[in-house]
Amino acid sequence: MGREDQTEEREVLDSIFPDEITDISETSYRISITLDPPENGPGAEDQPVIFLEVSYPEDYPDVAPDLKITPVPNAPKHPLLELPEDEDVLTTALNNAVEENMGMAMVFALVSALKEAAEQLMIERVQAVEDEKAVAAQKVEEEENKKFRGTPKVAKEEKKLTGRQLWERGLAGKADFDDEDEDYMPPIEKLKVAA
Repeated sequence: MGREDQTEEREVLDSIFPDEITDISETSYRISITLDPPENGPGAEDQPVIFLEVSYPEDYPDVAPDLKITPVPNAPKHPLLELPEDEDVLTTALNNAVEENMGMAMVFALVSALKEAAEQLMIERVQAVEDEKAVAAQKVEEEENKKFRGTPKVAKEEKKLTGRQLWERGLAGKADFDDEDEDYMPPIEKLKVAA
């Protein structure tokens, strides 16, 4: 039953990827995957291409196919995708897709998972660069704003003067009181004691 499933899946893949599939042998082939880089990143006009080599073991789809991710030979490096370094991340995405689709034709799902993982990796790299720029811009802005901050001015708190200080400064003495003032108290020298 495995060989029948393999032939059927291959026919479906040929109809989906007519120009992207290249035969390597009777049970293995290479699919060319064109990635869509983020529009706001470097190299947005260049679409990187990676290859997924698929080899069917005899018991496929009950066992996972043999998979290999390779860059296009002699292709210029894309600034957001480094295949030898990124292969572990992409292989992890493929392994997760294999586990989810075990027991059924899975190559289309694997191609989709690989494309999505590679594009997500590029998006994360662009976001990391943008975050670094934002942090740097914020630091520059803080430095600029320091120019406008002066020495903080603290209002001097007035101290209460002691009686001696008031006397020495000539501030202590007789005050003018109005007779109409409710709190008026006549000077002590004018008070007479009645007996």
